[in-house]
Amino acid sequence: MVRGLLRTSNLPQLQNLIKRDPVSYKEEFLQQWNHYNSIRQIFQINPDEQTSHFRELVTFISQARGLFIYAKPIHQIIHQVAKFYPAETSEFPSHLSCLLLESYGSLSPDIRHSLIQNLVMLKNKGVITSFDLLKTLFPLLPRTTSSSLRGVIRKTILTDIKTANQRTKNHKLNRAVQAMLFGMLERGMGGTVLGDKGKLRSNPNTSAEGLSNSGDEAMWAVVLTKELWKKGIWDDAKSVAIVALGCFHPVTKVQSASLHFFLGSDEGSEDSQDESDDGQTIDVKSLEHKREVKKKTRSGDKKLRRMLKTASKQRKRKDTGNTPNFPAIELLHDPQTFGEKLYDLLQKYDARFSLDHKILIMQLLGRVTALHQLTILGFYTYVLKYLTHHQLRAPTILAVLAQSAHALTPPDALIPAVRKLAHEFVHPGVGPEVVTAGLNAIREICCRQPWAMEEDLLGDLIAYRKSRDKAVMGAARGLLQLYRDVNPSMLKRRERGKTASMGMAQGAQPAPFGYVEKPAVDIEGLTLLEDHLRAIHGEVGASGNGEEDEEAWEGWEIQSESSNDSSDSGGWIGVESDGEDHLSISDSDGDGGDEKSRTKLPENDGPSIEVNRTSTLATTKILTPADFALINDLRIQAATKVVENGGGTAAKRKLASLEAAKKAAPYGADDAPAAFVSESDILGPRKKAKADYEERMASIARGREGREKFGSLKGKRKKETPSSSTNREKARNKPIMMIMGSKGVRGKKKQSLREKQKRLRAHIERAKKAHH
Repeated sequence: MVRGLLRTSNLPQLQNLIKRDPVSYKEEFLQQWNHYNSIRQIFQINPDEQTSHFRELVTFISQARGLFIYAKPIHQIIHQVAKFYPAETSEFPSHLSCLLLESYGSLSPDIRHSLIQNLVMLKNKGVITSFDLLKTLFPLLPRTTSSSLRGVIRKTILTDIKTANQRTKNHKLNRAVQAMLFGMLERGMGGTVLGDKGKLRSNPNTSAEGLSNSGDEAMWAVVLTKELWKKGIWDDAKSVAIVALGCFHPVTKVQSASLHFFLGSDEGSEDSQDESDDGQTIDVKSLEHKREVKKKTRSGDKKLRRMLKTASKQRKRKDTGNTPNFPAIELLHDPQTFGEKLYDLLQKYDARFSLDHKILIMQLLGRVTALHQLTILGFYTYVLKYLTHHQLRAPTILAVLAQSAHALTPPDALIPAVRKLAHEFVHPGVGPEVVTAGLNAIREICCRQPWAMEEDLLGDLIAYRKSRDKAVMGAARGLLQLYRDVNPSMLKRRERGKTASMGMAQGAQPAPFGYVEKPAVDIEGLTLLEDHLRAIHGEVGASGNGEEDEEAWEGWEIQSESSNDSSDSGGWIGVESDGEDHLSISDSDGDGGDEKSRTKLPENDGPSIEVNRTSTLATTKILTPADFALINDLRIQAATKVVENGGGTAAKRKLASLEAAKKAAPYGADDAPAAFVSESDILGPRKKAKADYEERMASIARGREGREKFGSLKGKRKKETPSSSTNREKARNKPIMMIMGSKGVRGKKKQSLREKQKRLRAHIERAKKAHH
């Protein structure tokens, strides 16, 4: 009898006994299970009266370090032994979920945390699925006011989805979670767009709908999707569709977070939900100084290394800048409809949005328009009112206008914008910086659509090439050189240059708008990749060792079975085909073009560029992004060799454009530099700005290269550890009037005869010991 009472009241002991012999202790378990059900039902029926008693009992037993019978230990003991009694505890996970979802506001923080922990443990032991756990945790995120509990829930969700997709993609779970996120976004789509301007900004939640209208649910859906995309767990079109839907949410902070996702910056409103201190700038110099002064400990060393690592990441992020999220923009479903909705949002709520938010929408609209070559004619009329030299953030707006133009944009839609730019920015009444920005913006627009320029206006603009300001002169010369290349007929005869004049004499004319002169028959630079792979396969065939080839191409993954099978002999095998007589792969008009294209170099000559040769590599191999990255590198190498061999200014311009393309397109998009414009392209070269602290320190470090030591060598020549002179040595060289009032001198004057005798005897003793 006594032993049974001890067993039922000592829950850890009862748990241990049940694990050893579940059948014998089934009655004791059912007793605790019935007690748990009664307490749960009382709490659900009348939570207001039971809440105070519930919390007081939790606090009392926690302070006494005892066992909490009514809630926490019961959940733990039932969770630990639930696997031994699956039939009796089948409804236990649903009890915990209902208690969290229905009575969340009346539970204490400790009980909330305990219930969530028990659900996670049930999932880890296979009692519930990941979807059941996430279905309970997702609604808790916007309702939780505790930052620590919110962080636990967020980390649990991300870790669970990451673990489920670790080996292979768990498409069933991903579709279910994405459906929940879509639901969280769609529940608030019917609200009124309040904007972020004036009084509306301070009153974001005037409706009684609750969380859906306040945007907290939608905000968490966007934040979690961005985190999963950033970690590489989700990379499909459905994830992009979730964030794309957030761009049209009535709440401005949800719109801002979604827009920042596509623009590639982390400055959106998602940081308001994150309690991390990553946004604070770390002072490296201050940390090192504190480390030198304070006590040396291992924990301090670890903290310093962690802070230095974070500071290094911040510095790299600052140097890299904001890179547009190219894959996400490319995965947009129906980009034309997406762009039209963005323009409608911009035009309809123009008075409710602030300028910064409108610029975010315009930036995304411009990049989507450029990348997918959309036709949204109303946008060019809308942006005209912002094309003034006194407009705030004018360089950003000019960059948006320039990058929204492309080869399929009708010139009639761009001519008013170009004319407005010339009238507002390019005239003697403004400063040279404004003229430079206007000329550069016009050049970027005309680079994408040359027919957007009028002949009379072009003559007036290129006249600024004689300006005294170097930036204005360079911008005007750039515009002149552009039309020498694309349409010299719009220039006067003396302004065309030698090359353009010779081309016009031979009958070269620019293609009109909407006309393609010749179809694309090859990928530019593919012959370089073919020669490169042929050289590699030849070396492998000669040596017979394929391990070095695999190590050289580790991480690229561009080898294919077709290329390996076709290169077993170490060289190219010429195969005649009867069905290729009707194909013309030569760009020349002469009869010998086919002979040149079919010319095969000897195997001993190595890779080289053949004239009018079309590569057939794309017909035997699936090109990967790594292949295109390698093509860009090979094109840069070939252009560098041409420049070194005296190729002229045209070769130098081509090399500069290829290097800019590689820098602007991290994953090898050739159209990226032509589609995306930065503010530096609009502002042009400026006078050297004042260097900041990091730049000055780097300049000092570069100046010290080749020198062994720096500063004074006093007291450092004959020492193992360099150091300056001691305080005693410094005191000898002080002026006499400076030390007359010191404590040591005044103390000597006040010494008694006895003290003087002691000091003298001590001096004599030290002198005797020194001689011996």
